[in-house]
Amino acid sequence: MARGEVYPRPGTLAEVLRARAAETPERTGFIFLADGEDSEVRLSYADLDRRARAIAGMLQELGCAGQRALILSPPGLGFIESFFGCLYAGAIAVPAVAPRPNRPPTALENLVADAQPKFVLGPAALRHELESRFGDSQSLWSRHWLDSEGIDPAAADAWRQPDLAAHTLAFLQYTSGSTALPKGVKVSHGNLLANVRVISECFQHPPEENAVGWLPPYHDMGLIGMIVTPVCIGATSVLMSPMAFLQRPVRWLQAISKYRAASSGGPTFAYDLCVRRIGPEQRRSLDLGNWSLAFVGSEPVRAETLDAFAQAFEPCGFRRQAFAPCYGLAEGTLFVSGVPRGTAPLTRPFSRKSLERGGVAAPSAHNGEARWLVGCGATWGDVRVRIVNPETGRECPSHTVGEIWVCGSSVAKGYWNRPEATRETFRARLRGDFQVEFLRTGDLGFVSEGELFITGRRKGLIIIDGRNHDPHDIETTVEQSHDLVRPGGCAAFAVHVHAQERLAVVAEVERKALRAADGAAADDGRDSEA
Repeated sequence: MARGEVYPRPGTLAEVLRARAAETPERTGFIFLADGEDSEVRLSYADLDRRARAIAGMLQELGCAGQRALILSPPGLGFIESFFGCLYAGAIAVPAVAPRPNRPPTALENLVADAQPKFVLGPAALRHELESRFGDSQSLWSRHWLDSEGIDPAAADAWRQPDLAAHTLAFLQYTSGSTALPKGVKVSHGNLLANVRVISECFQHPPEENAVGWLPPYHDMGLIGMIVTPVCIGATSVLMSPMAFLQRPVRWLQAISKYRAASSGGPTFAYDLCVRRIGPEQRRSLDLGNWSLAFVGSEPVRAETLDAFAQAFEPCGFRRQAFAPCYGLAEGTLFVSGVPRGTAPLTRPFSRKSLERGGVAAPSAHNGEARWLVGCGATWGDVRVRIVNPETGRECPSHTVGEIWVCGSSVAKGYWNRPEATRETFRARLRGDFQVEFLRTGDLGFVSEGELFITGRRKGLIIIDGRNHDPHDIETTVEQSHDLVRPGGCAAFAVHVHAQERLAVVAEVERKALRAADGAAADDGRDSEA
């Protein structure tokens, strides 16, 4: 298989895995590190195919075709088996996360009310735990629950190839709901494979490379980036739970070092966390020389973060040109644009005043007035981006900030059971050009030097005294102002005070730093609560 090629070219992901299992049955597809370190559980392509057929066989006996199946399996091989089992059965997978301890099930209940799944896939132990906590939640228990860890292997013999096509829905990707109730994005088999192809075209994955990941499998970046794409390119994906990474960020880089991984990545905050919490002694044991693709996405990419990480881990063999900033969203399946493997990221200073007042991306001198932005690469395959004035629907002049509109085979089919929201978001047309439908992302940006630069969210824009302020820009400034502020733990927003817009910031603080501050206050007789 050539570099960057997705083999084979069928219409569904299920056919891809079937081909993998037939051609390289013994190759390890996934390794899960149960403790984030040494406790390995392996799954070959043949075993994954067999487990998926067994789950699918049981689902088919219950009449699952076209029905939604909620996946509540925790991160691990069981989640992967359940996801592919749904695809093999012709069911529509609905990845979700179980409520955390001491948290109400509101988010999950909202998701269930919207998706109306007929089945739930998850360990029996999880069901018993949830029943003891939320026994009165009828929306959760009026479904057919299948114990994903107790599937009869013989059920694989009952599996029947479902009637699937590129337009058939593969899964519903529920948005985070950070600004509204979560919406289920309808992703087809065709969307899924089209997106993997543009990812592979951009990142040029070598055949049979190793990848390492800790991202949540129920979110698009973890599911498509670390589960679906590795299967399509024939890679081995080494995974750990998000909690394993958050508890000890060094585990992520230790796995990259141990398994000689070429591909791995995550949001900006993950790289910040590594810089802050991995000390010199731990760094000395790392070998990151094989890490050639360090993708960065899911949240605004900060030039300061890239610089700090590259400087901290260069002695470990990390190369700055390994960074691959990218932009995407669930409504585009995942990936929209990205920097190709081996190309150093483009960071440029732009006039902060110009961006705030007129939305024009004017170059700036390297001084305090500049706002440094990181390019998120170009589009690939048939994906196209237009920068549009959201008020007029007309394409913006060059180097002018506007709403990012996207078209191409990766754009999802719409929102589940939300026809009006689907029309507003997925059926946009440029003024004077009604031939092509575009996805309105709600994100703001511009194109410069052939790359897409992101400046913020349209709805989140803070307007004070006629000047546009991006919340992420303010949050970055606050986070860098003091070590007390936790990376990624800051929120800037506008409030009305005496009929005027004013800026408010809420920031989380590091517990260790706060205790140190309390100690210092006690030492000099000051009241630490003041």
